[in-house]
Amino acid sequence: MGTLLGFDYGTRKIGVAVGQTLTGTATPLETLLPVNHKPNWARITALIEEWQPEALVVGLPLDVDDSQTDATEPARRFSRQLAGRFQLKVHLADERFTSFEARDRLGHKAKRIETYDAVAAKLILETWLDEQ
Repeated sequence: MGTLLGFDYGTRKIGVAVGQTLTGTATPLETLLPVNHKPNWARITALIEEWQPEALVVGLPLDVDDSQTDATEPARRFSRQLAGRFQLKVHLADERFTSFEARDRLGHKAKRIETYDAVAAKLILETWLDEQ
């Protein structure tokens, strides 16, 4: 039982959420913008230090037929980078339709489009928790 951080990885934005294995729920935290075309490692480090997760969950983009998309390998690379930098277990979770569902849930309530990414990270994390 413990805390997890979930990531909706994209080259232009990374949504982040925090979740609990005890409750099986997650909460959107924030959306990170890249620094010099790379993940904002300083902010990711700060979030990991703040939340002290036992593991991380990264959304794996797959097509409806389970085939890889152009975004699949960059997400896998990001997950390997997380594991190497932070020495934490990184799980991959199917993220199909999470961005659409996040937009559907938020509708026009989102003040900024970046909000969708954090909600998508929440949905990715809850999907993974539900499967455990």
